[in-house]
Amino acid sequence: MKQTTCALALIAATAATPVLAEDITITVWAGGSNDSDHYRIDNIQIAADILSREAAIRGEELNITVEGKRDFDGWDGFKQAVTLGAEAGNAPNIVVTSHLDIAPWASAGYIVPVEDYIDLDAWPLNNVYGNLMEIAAFDGVQWGVPQDAESRPFFYWKDTFAQLGYDQADMDAMVDRVKSGDYTLRDMLADATKAVDMGLVEEGYGFYPRVSNGPDYAQFYQSFGGELMDADSGKLVFDRAAMEEMYQFFVDAVAAGVTRKNHIGTDWDQWYSEVASGKAAFWHGGTWHYGRYTGKEGNDDFFGTIGFTLIPAGNDTGRANTVTHPLVYLLTDQADDRAEEIAAQLVAIASEPRLNTLHAIKSSHLAIGQAEAGVDLYAGDRWAAEATEVLLPHANAQPNHPNYGAFSEAMFKGLEAAWTGVQTPAEAVAEVEAQLTATLGDELIVR
Repeated sequence: MKQTTCALALIAATAATPVLAEDITITVWAGGSNDSDHYRIDNIQIAADILSREAAIRGEELNITVEGKRDFDGWDGFKQAVTLGAEAGNAPNIVVTSHLDIAPWASAGYIVPVEDYIDLDAWPLNNVYGNLMEIAAFDGVQWGVPQDAESRPFFYWKDTFAQLGYDQADMDAMVDRVKSGDYTLRDMLADATKAVDMGLVEEGYGFYPRVSNGPDYAQFYQSFGGELMDADSGKLVFDRAAMEEMYQFFVDAVAAGVTRKNHIGTDWDQWYSEVASGKAAFWHGGTWHYGRYTGKEGNDDFFGTIGFTLIPAGNDTGRANTVTHPLVYLLTDQADDRAEEIAAQLVAIASEPRLNTLHAIKSSHLAIGQAEAGVDLYAGDRWAAEATEVLLPHANAQPNHPNYGAFSEAMFKGLEAAWTGVQTPAEAVAEVEAQLTATLGDELIVR
């Protein structure tokens, strides 16, 4: 009888003990984000509400405050802020950034592996496309989780294409022709030249490329047979012949009058306005451009005016291709392991199909997982459906290598030197090779 009384008293005392509230603040910084990308932060806030509600059902009080920031001075300002914060020990808990930051930031100790905190084989991460998860890994470790997916198509203005003699059946066949190598960059250059000669577009607007460095130019290197990284050794690859042919292609475009010699550095707002209104015959960009063209630029008939394909092959050794450059959620190294654990759980919840679909459709990005195709909001969006089918099966990514940034910058500087006539393609290639050999040493394979 005495034992029963004591037990009941203990239960009563335990029930009367108030649940201690846990208050935690999670900061999220999102690079390269504008108004249409707000779900990169909002989804973490939604996830915090869900996690708190789950804790309440278990009888726990978990109060999570999410503080977000996305107004940085461009990508350079964002990355500088993250690295300075990491060095000072006050980095944000979660960063949304390029997957190319994984290798250098992991090597510097700024981030921690997400695999240490969440089960990658459980829902929803087991639904994320395997190739995207690989892009968020480095050196056999899963450092991050894909936040979105995108791809970089080759665009053309349909009315100009029709005036060159192509009918609707020809346009319908363009995706397959490009994929098979039947329609190449050289064929495009010939068509662009005709468009200028016929007065369909102004001189310099036959082929209207990206106006600054970016992942897009890695696609053209691959179009001429270039390989970015050796799969066996993990080293970066500099292919002399592919690089020179790539440079020569742009030099030929300038010589033919279809691309301006001073095109690099054109204002981006001008560029968007011109391609969205048909001033250019051919150009290349990102899947998220759909939102800009149909929104701010006022193109209310995108599918009636613009066609898209993979980036065409440049020669017989190259291939049609597209680069996906997904942003990723990364966890920074914090003094409080509990903060890292909560941040990881929020990233996992934010990766659920319905939440990620909000970002994908709002910002004209693509799905990170298979189940998103079954979400009504995603399935009912024509651009998401068609871009996913045409581009993603053939997408590859730039390598997660600590020195890839140096490789990319050198490749573009060489292209700019050839493009503007400062050097011949052969001279530019020789200078880039010398620079990369000195900078990367044994981490570079020269072919």
